[in-house]
Amino acid sequence: MLMRVRRVRSTLARGTAAAVLALAAALAGTQTSIAADANVSSTIRPRVDIEQLPVPPTVPQDGVCTHPTGCVSADWSGIGTPGPARDPKYVFLGITYAGAPESGPASVYSGNQVLVVRTDGTTFPNGEAWKCITCGVSYGSEIDTSQLVYPPANELPDRKRVLVSNGILECGAGGAEYAVTDPRCTPANTRIAPIYWNDRPLFERDEHGVNNGREWRLSPDGERLLFNVVDFRVLTIVPYVGRIAYDQEKGRYHLTDVVALQNPAAAYQPMVVEDGNRLRFNQAGMVGEPRGWTADGRATLGIQSLNSDSMDAWATDLSTGASRPLTRQAHYTDPMAMSPDGRWLLAEEVNGSGRLDFISGMPGIPPLTAQAGTAPYVSGIRNHGNRRFFSPWLVDPKTGRGFQINAGSDPNWNIAADPAWLADSTAVVYTENLACGANPTPHRCADSTEPGGRNSRVMIARFPDFKPSAPVAPAPFPEKTWGQPYDPNTPPQQPKPVPTGTYTLRGKAQGSATVWITNNSVGTQTLSLAVAYRNYSDDGTNIINGTEKVERVSNTALGCTPGTATALSCLKWTEDLKLSGRQSGTKRTGPDGFTLGPSAMFRNDFQAVGTLTTTIDGTAYTQPANGS
Repeated sequence: MLMRVRRVRSTLARGTAAAVLALAAALAGTQTSIAADANVSSTIRPRVDIEQLPVPPTVPQDGVCTHPTGCVSADWSGIGTPGPARDPKYVFLGITYAGAPESGPASVYSGNQVLVVRTDGTTFPNGEAWKCITCGVSYGSEIDTSQLVYPPANELPDRKRVLVSNGILECGAGGAEYAVTDPRCTPANTRIAPIYWNDRPLFERDEHGVNNGREWRLSPDGERLLFNVVDFRVLTIVPYVGRIAYDQEKGRYHLTDVVALQNPAAAYQPMVVEDGNRLRFNQAGMVGEPRGWTADGRATLGIQSLNSDSMDAWATDLSTGASRPLTRQAHYTDPMAMSPDGRWLLAEEVNGSGRLDFISGMPGIPPLTAQAGTAPYVSGIRNHGNRRFFSPWLVDPKTGRGFQINAGSDPNWNIAADPAWLADSTAVVYTENLACGANPTPHRCADSTEPGGRNSRVMIARFPDFKPSAPVAPAPFPEKTWGQPYDPNTPPQQPKPVPTGTYTLRGKAQGSATVWITNNSVGTQTLSLAVAYRNYSDDGTNIINGTEKVERVSNTALGCTPGTATALSCLKWTEDLKLSGRQSGTKRTGPDGFTLGPSAMFRNDFQAVGTLTTTIDGTAYTQPANGS
């Protein structure tokens, strides 16, 4: 039942740095990525076998599905996000059905649903390698069906319940209980109970459009949800964790003991001031947007800046707030999953695509300008419409080094949303979408050659060198976390930036940087941050000299109009940096600097005024064309 796509052999995996760079260039289809060499593990890589997992047939062009268990939509993202199961023979998968009849048994195979898919080449009693676990199941209006395809479904330890959408599917409701993979688990004895928070269904939006929790991820012990709340009006994101408790009387679940995973105390800020005017980079509280859990549940996964204009993966201890980086100069990453045995991280990185090298590619620059709010502007460049510049990287979380597991594959197939490991840590599953027409340069991809011309497919990357292993035992949840207990009547305190002033940051290996910070009158937002580097180095191999500055500006061409209350600022970079040491290079803006507007964040629409170019060892990396 498995469809073979390609196999990456160990001889390829052990190739020279030049071969790796060539593969990265082939993937990008344009120029070689700067960091592709620097981020490659020096250890022998495991073999990778990549196949497709079977899914329902694609809906015919006439839109009429006659298959008895339904047809998947041919549209982009018709196949949604995989989710982890507790048995390595299975994985969950969000999909969108299309073309179902209006009545009869097959009418339930319609719209967004969740499948459980066999990963071992066998089938269910119905003869298919998949089984729809939500089709025809009872649930109320509180369940948001748009969330069935994403966030990922996740099986609870008892295997009789699955987190789907903003609820928990229970098999055997009102009678005998069965594993969701059991043929006796049917729509007739299954229901989806909603999850509530703040006396409202999880995810429900208020009158301002602010969600009541989003991007939730289930803890390894199945007892807690990690999620966040975003208010785009003021560009704030607050991560939370809460315990899932069942309310027998109301027949639904509630989030209790909720904690905001942020703390205004200096000990949990990325930059702290010591000895009057001395800055220190502080690896604590680096959650940013929460993305999941470590295998034992002791720490949350999140994204924050480790290098300037680059977003990396971090693990933050729930008890102490101490953070450690898991990737190194990923350019941008956010979809990720740690293997159940805790040995590997599958991170979807922009590194290697060539997309962000012009701004993220120079190594050795500390993330000072991130304090001026660059992260959401840079992160918006990672997509263009339906084209996503993510690739799957297998990363050793102890060193942050890894490699792209599908290097050399068709660059028009982009990895989408979260990956999901098999329970024995021998393989990882991810979805790909065909991004035709979304980015006219440098590629115009051909029509899909997948069955039925569908524009999504689900892949499984097996690692034959990995022996099956048991998941690590979940750690007890700490009695007290580093965050703030949630009070529905009082918003959590927001951290404040480093106060206005002049500071010195010393390199860990050598040199120093002088930092000038200017905040608004109430000290809640940094308006400009300028840096002068003098032989600065944290690692002793990358030495930075020169100046850079990021400031909030108005720009009518980019929609940042002075005096408009709803308009967000544009950000302007002014760069004149030199790199020496292991590599040589520059990072420079043109005479008018480089300015990005809010469209980069909200529409993934790259529109810039001015230029920014990074040159490494004689090769120049330039920004994308506007609108691409």
